[in-house]
Order: sequence, then structure tokens, then C-alpha cells
Amino acid sequence: MPGVVMAESGLGKDIPAKLTTQVVVCSIIAAFGGLMFGYDIGISGGVTSMDDFLIKFFPTVYVKKHRAKEDNYCKYDNPYLQLFTSSLYLAAIVASWIGSFTCRRMGRKPTIVMASLFFLVGAILNVSAVNLIMLIAGRLCLGAGVGFGNQAVPLFISEISPAKYRGALNILFQLLITIGILIANVINYGTSKLHPYGWRVSLGGAAVPALILFVGSLMIVETPVSLIERGKFEEGLKTLKKIRGVDNVDREYEEIFQATELAKSKSSFCIVFKKKSRPQLVCGICIMVLQQFTGINVIMFYAPVLFQTMGFGSDAALLSSVVTGLVNSVSTLVAIFTVDIFGRKALLIEGATQMIITQCTMGAILKLYLKGTNTMPPHYATIVVVLVCVFVSGFAWSWGPLGWLISSEIFPLETRNAGYFFAVGSNMLCTFIIAQAFLTMLCHMKWGIFYFFAAWLLIAFTFIWAWVPETKGIPIDEMNERVWKKHWYWKKCFKNDKFVREIQTVPVKPAAEEEKIHE
Repeated sequence: MPGVVMAESGLGKDIPAKLTTQVVVCSIIAAFGGLMFGYDIGISGGVTSMDDFLIKFFPTVYVKKHRAKEDNYCKYDNPYLQLFTSSLYLAAIVASWIGSFTCRRMGRKPTIVMASLFFLVGAILNVSAVNLIMLIAGRLCLGAGVGFGNQAVPLFISEISPAKYRGALNILFQLLITIGILIANVINYGTSKLHPYGWRVSLGGAAVPALILFVGSLMIVETPVSLIERGKFEEGLKTLKKIRGVDNVDREYEEIFQATELAKSKSSFCIVFKKKSRPQLVCGICIMVLQQFTGINVIMFYAPVLFQTMGFGSDAALLSSVVTGLVNSVSTLVAIFTVDIFGRKALLIEGATQMIITQCTMGAILKLYLKGTNTMPPHYATIVVVLVCVFVSGFAWSWGPLGWLISSEIFPLETRNAGYFFAVGSNMLCTFIIAQAFLTMLCHMKWGIFYFFAAWLLIAFTFIWAWVPETKGIPIDEMNERVWKKHWYWKKCFKNDKFVREIQTVPVKPAAEEEKIHE
């Protein structure tokens, strides 16, 4: 008969685990989903500033761009041009929702495979596009790839990583996003001189990371959590031993099994709205929403457009984007080496402070020196580029990687797929809103757009300081006991939760018991 036990708060502190080659290689391969995402973020801004692309699909924008007396802030204000960038994220929301089911019923690995296939189809459609409909269709396919990838990859990495190294390994996803942005910016700089089909080379380049991910995803292991969740107990135990590099995985196996049994009782979409799931849901959604309202994707989507607005030539604007992309990648390395030392909260608070200062300073410079039809003095334009780099670095070692990390590690297994979908879906929705509205907002708010995002960063600072607990080094399935139930505010959500679990007999005998039997 099943027994009734009380969960101990310190259960997983000494779970034996090594950082194995298997875990590192699988994490890097899976993180290529981030490379796909980053490449698309970086490529869209550069392509939309290319004259050949504008003449082909957006001739009215091309005319406005070269009109001598056109308002600096309004040159690119066109809803269809914004739709080219933003349509991807509508598809990503739907795909992320579907991905929350495929992750649970089929596994993390097949979901990653689907992401690579959708991205490959999208790249083919974009490179061969002959009209706007075909172009948008390709973007929607790319969005499906982004949705499936963003739903599965951070969960995959979090579930195979030892708790001690989970932060650094999960940030590989964000690092590959930044590298994808950098590669895209370099390619845009080169293809801008290939007339009249340079934009096709840029858009077609998305097929390369998609192919790498597709081939790699066929070789990676499935996570033990997913295998055990789907009743593949022996395979789950073998995989757990393989990725941990030790035979004594009894305790971790039992914790995973108990969590999967608890998760079977109801649909995660039903449980996620219960009071005891409120802390993770609120924090996961708010962190992802606030990540987008830092204003980072304005910089990454429209950096060449933004720099041209300030008076840079086309080549200079693209080159400036390469510089910011390089800063983005290098700064993300800082997060990899510090997140498991200083923790999540310290980096988030420092990053928010750094971005508030730079946003306000940029807004002040544009207010004073960039009017409707003038060209900004070169030395002030250079200062703005430097400030953009400081802003990007602050984001890259804080809100960029940690938004994905925290949202993937705070949900217990019973709500993980649903909770993470709401976090990712909120992120994609806000990304769509900002991508679709930014050029219009820039036209109407002008320099005030930077103060708009600075105000959101102040909210982000306050939210992290007051309501987000530290999760450094805590095993995923012990977050409730060791984090949320001890938090000054969120502990009230667990007042009626005695946390009594009914433990079923583990279907695969732990290794230690088998050795005793043989003796």
C-alpha cells in the first residue's frame, strides 16, 4: 500500500551529480533554438533598412525614407512594415500553446525537432518570396519554430542540468540568441552591398541554424523527467544515470517520480490557476512581460532604422548594429560566469538600474539635438551609440538570460508546461505589441519613447526587489518548500497546503536496493 510522508525542506541539497559531457553537449545543441530566434531578431531590422527590400515590398516607405523634408522620427512609420517584423510573434504564441501539450505528451526532444522543421520551411518561403503574402507566410512559419523552440529548449536544459550549474547552462540559450543577433548583423552588413538580392541571402541564412538544430536534435537524449512522466521508467532511470555521471541517482529518481505522480492528478492548465500556483504564475508572467518592456527589442529589431533616424548612413547604421550585437554576446558571457555566484536578483536589480540611466540619458540627448528634419551632430550620435551599447550590456547580463532562466525553473512539474506556456506566451504577445507599435510610437512620442521604457524599468526594479525570491542552487522540484513558502508575501498562498504527498511504489528499484539484494 502507498504510504503517507511529509516532504522535507532540505531533501535535495546533496543530490549527487557531475557536470557531464553529455549534459554540456545536449545543452549546446538544444540552445541552437536560441540561435534561430536571435538570427531572426537581428535579421529583420537590417533587411527593413535595405532599399532593394523596400522597393520590392514597401515602395511607399522607400519614398518616405528618401524624401528630404520627411520627419526624422516618422520615416519608417508603416503598419505593413511593422507587420513583417511582428507577425512572427503571433504565430509564436499559438505554437507555444501547442508546444506545451507536445512537450508533455510527446516529449521535449520531438518538440525541438518540430521547431527546427518549421523554421526551415519559413526560411525557404522568405528567401523565395515574390509578394508580401508569401513573405508574411514565411514569417508565420518562422514564428511557429520560435514558439516550439522557446517552449521546449529552456525546459529541456533546466531538466537535464544539475542544480548547481542550472543557471549557467540555461543561459546558453540566451547566449546563442545574442550570437544569432550578431551573426545576422554581420550578414546584413555584407549583403547590403549585394544588389538587388542581398535581402534574400539574409533571410535565407535562417536555414543554416535550423539545419544544425534539426540534425543535432536527433542525437540528443530526452530528459529523464519527460521519460518518467510518460511511463518510460527504465529508460528514464538509465538516462538519469547517464547524464549525472553517477549510479547513485535514487533520491533524484524518487523526487522526479513523486512529482510526475502528483502531476497526473489533473491537467496542468487547471492546477496553474489555483492559489498555490499563483506565486510562480505571477512571477513567471511578470518577468517575461517586463523583459520586453525594457525596450531591448526596439534596439534589436530596429537598430539600423534607429541609427539612420539619428543621421547615420545605411552602412554606418548596419555597422553600429554589428557593434551592439558584439557587446550583447560578450556581456551574456558575464551572466554565465556570475549567475550561480551572485544569484538572480542581484543581476536583475543591477541591470534594471543600468538600463534606466541609459534610457533617460538617450532621451535627453535626442530631445536636445534631434529635431524633426535636422541631422544630429556626429559626436552626439556617437555618444548615443555608446549609450546603446551600455544599455545592451546591462540587459545581456541580467534581464535577457534571467527572464528565460527563472521562468523555466520556478514551476513544479504539475504546472510546468502550462505555467511556462503562459510565461512564454506573454513574452511573445508583448514582443508582438512592441514590434507592431514601435515605429508609430517613435513617430508620435519622438524622444519621449525612451522615457516610456525607463518608466517600465522602474516598475521592473521594484517588482524584482519586492516580490521575486532568489532561486540560485535550489533543485527545481523543491522550489515550493524552500523558496515560495518562505517568502514574506507569497507564503500566504500556501497557508492551507500541508504538502502531504501520497507516494506510490517506485516501479524501478533504486540501484542501492538492488545491490543489497545481490549481497
